[in-house]
Amino acid sequence: MDSLLNIIANSTGGRLFGGSSSNNAVLLTSLAVVGTSLVAYLVLHTIVQWYRLSHIPGPKLAAFSKYWMVRESVKLRFPQAVKELNDKHGPLVRVGPNDIVTNDPEVLRKMMVVRSPYTRGPWYDAWRLNPTRDNLFSMRDDVAHTALRNKMVAGYSGKENLSMETTIETEIARLIDLIERKYISTSTTYRPMDFGQKAQYFTLDVISDLAFGQPLGYLEKDDDVYDYIKITTASIPAMLTLGCVPTLANLLQSRFLRFLLPKETDKIGFGAFIGVTNKVVAQRFSKDAAPQPDMLGSFMRHGLNLEEAQGEAILQVVAGSDTSASTIRAVMLHLLSNPPAYKKLQAEIDEAIATGKISSPIKDSEARNLPYLQACIREGLRILPPAGGAFFKEVPKGGDVLCGVFVPGGTQVGVSCLAIHHDKKTYGEDAELYRPERWLDEDEDRVEKMRQTVDMVFHYGKWQCPGRTVALMEFNKIFVELLRRFEFSTVNPTAAAKITNAGVWMFDDFWVRVTRRGSE
Repeated sequence: MDSLLNIIANSTGGRLFGGSSSNNAVLLTSLAVVGTSLVAYLVLHTIVQWYRLSHIPGPKLAAFSKYWMVRESVKLRFPQAVKELNDKHGPLVRVGPNDIVTNDPEVLRKMMVVRSPYTRGPWYDAWRLNPTRDNLFSMRDDVAHTALRNKMVAGYSGKENLSMETTIETEIARLIDLIERKYISTSTTYRPMDFGQKAQYFTLDVISDLAFGQPLGYLEKDDDVYDYIKITTASIPAMLTLGCVPTLANLLQSRFLRFLLPKETDKIGFGAFIGVTNKVVAQRFSKDAAPQPDMLGSFMRHGLNLEEAQGEAILQVVAGSDTSASTIRAVMLHLLSNPPAYKKLQAEIDEAIATGKISSPIKDSEARNLPYLQACIREGLRILPPAGGAFFKEVPKGGDVLCGVFVPGGTQVGVSCLAIHHDKKTYGEDAELYRPERWLDEDEDRVEKMRQTVDMVFHYGKWQCPGRTVALMEFNKIFVELLRRFEFSTVNPTAAAKITNAGVWMFDDFWVRVTRRGSE
């Protein structure tokens, strides 16, 4: 080493660092020692990290790096890839140096129960829509999360938003009107409709109308207002990938790089959408604004300030529209792919109309009494769980035993949503199939077990989705109102839609032909 340092120093005339040859040698020796120590530390850290979870199976590369998680996220197939690991290795699999996923619903209940010592992990940091503050979804502090949730639960439940049902009915009427005006095909006219796109227009207008008293106008304009869908289609996959590497998410949200993120002053894109939302909410906080009986009004009455309300309004639109649209698309796609189920649901609707069991529009309470409709909805939630992210939770200090295996404290435990909801032990040997009859033909104990499991798509306990009431009301109404009026068929049966997953299921090119019932 000394000879090498002398050669380097002599070749530069002793001026490598502007000092004497001997001083340079000492400095270079120190740098070499530091570099060697750093490499040794990294090697030792990697070995320790590998060893602490070495008893849990998974891809070999995942034990040493986040590459496997990032790769599958970028390919938009993380839920499928994790399910394949669970099918191969069992209920616990390792997907990263400190990350495992489970397909055991009992583990999820244990982590999510109200008094659970588990906390949200760094995965949630990537889901700050405002880099300067957390929202209800990204908040990792349990005490702060509970306090914020308590201010909002009444607004989400509809207890203080008595117009919730009529608001959803109004937006369904706008969707029906849009179809009638622009997308009815006949024997001489062909007007295909992208059902996936219109489903999201519907859910965006519903949640914005419920959230702050006016729809954003997607159905009225039949257009991607503010390029919201275009922008989120690009940004949500990036957020999912950043969730795999939370350090990068925190770096991007730091004050040094924050300028790269969307801002409410932007003229286009997601920033412009944030600006419009913030402006609408700010108007409600003005001195001369009258109180309104909607979600925002409830939040304000329970103590949300302007900044909190603006952040939650954006979260409502992002989280409430994409997940609900995902389920509406999933149910419709699988009904169209299963003509007996489609006709059976339509027959149930027709019979209920003929016997006066349902109104026009149908009421939420009436829809709950249509057994095949409820089976179709539950099967749609199960076959493609609306939220496909890992939702990593952190094992408490001291570790825990999961599925009979000790898991050290600080380990991140995520959800294998497809594996849970396609489990043959829970749903039967044909769990990969969309078959609503499974909810009607099985014994009561089996159905109750299935129901408790599928309900976990809305999560559980202290982290249960507050928008569940809104989502189920949308599902209870929209299929009845569409199928009582129209006939739907896929335009391309061999490739009815292109489906990928970026935390939510993304449907592209879901083209359908719509006709009025009885017209052909």
